[in-house]
Amino acid sequence: MRTKHMRLTAALLLPLALAACTQEQQNRISRIGVTFLEGDYRVTYADGSHVKSWEIRDGKVTSEPEKGYYYFWVRVDGKKRYVQTPIGRTYIEEIAPL
Repeated sequence: MRTKHMRLTAALLLPLALAACTQEQQNRISRIGVTFLEGDYRVTYADGSHVKSWEIRDGKVTSEPEKGYYYFWVRVDGKKRYVQTPIGRTYIEEIAPL
């Protein structure tokens, strides 16, 4: 119950905090926020014509802005794989659960 209350409080305060931030600060905050969220995501890496996507189900994407990468685990051909992608060329979308 406490976790639910904390999430609700954060959800209510976040828009107020973001309104006072520059676009770059908002981008940094959103990158850090992804670190703590667990859920279903589509992560897409795009570099010119090279595009690769992964789906993370009931997992999380961790960012390390100082190093410039996102880190996550995915299942590929039934095996668990560790992936890291550059933050500047990666897009993360929350997707509907199965």
